[in-house]
Amino acid sequence: MGEAVESAGHLKKQDKAKEIEFFDRYAGEAEYNVFSEDSSERLIEACLQLGGLKSPGRVADLGCGSGTFSALLAKRGFDVTGLDISREMVAIGQKRYRQEGFAPRLTIGDVEHLPFAGETLDGVLLSGLLHHLPDPYRCVQEVYRVLKPGGVFMAFDPNRANPFMYLYRDRSSPFYSSTGVTANERPVLARKLSQQFRDAGFAVQTDFVSNIKFRYVASKRMRLFLSVYNALDGWLFRPSLMRPMRAFVITAGHKPG
Repeated sequence: MGEAVESAGHLKKQDKAKEIEFFDRYAGEAEYNVFSEDSSERLIEACLQLGGLKSPGRVADLGCGSGTFSALLAKRGFDVTGLDISREMVAIGQKRYRQEGFAPRLTIGDVEHLPFAGETLDGVLLSGLLHHLPDPYRCVQEVYRVLKPGGVFMAFDPNRANPFMYLYRDRSSPFYSSTGVTANERPVLARKLSQQFRDAGFAVQTDFVSNIKFRYVASKRMRLFLSVYNALDGWLFRPSLMRPMRAFVITAGHKPG
């Protein structure tokens, strides 16, 4: 690998450094656990339902942060290893679950170079990870490598087709705010993301969910409007006609075998 630019499909070294710096800095703020407990449960259930993954099984939670979703998977009977690029996030999660007497394994690692042998995992959860990768090609390839034949991947990410996500979080929006996001972040386009997994060899399905309530955002100004956003998001996108515009894209699929 070159020092300045990685090969195609890889996150540049300087971009990885920015991601680490960002999440280490925000680690102490609400453990960067941005969703209400009920909403985290809803996201996990939506992923498991779309992917059809059943416990028990060996699962990796990529982009685990402080381990919220790793813990939810472990409590459902999965053998879970959470992996994150931020040392501070992992340290917070390890301390948190030791105190609770419940300890999913959390470790520091790079999603483009997963520390798992090939064809050893039953499932992989990408916890709000893919929208941090300008090109997820290498990560997708790694997920394919480590899954057993018939294994399942599941992912949730903010939806660029959702007007709130687009206006506030997409760089092309005139109302874009960079507060609390990294330079690499961008809401995903469901069709494009699905195609990237299909190109890697997966059979892919997509769904959309809203009424995912935020309990924290980095911008102090936007925190004043969180209750309004949470109410509107739960109401506006409830009709089935609005499904493709819901706030989060759920992507899941199987490795043939």
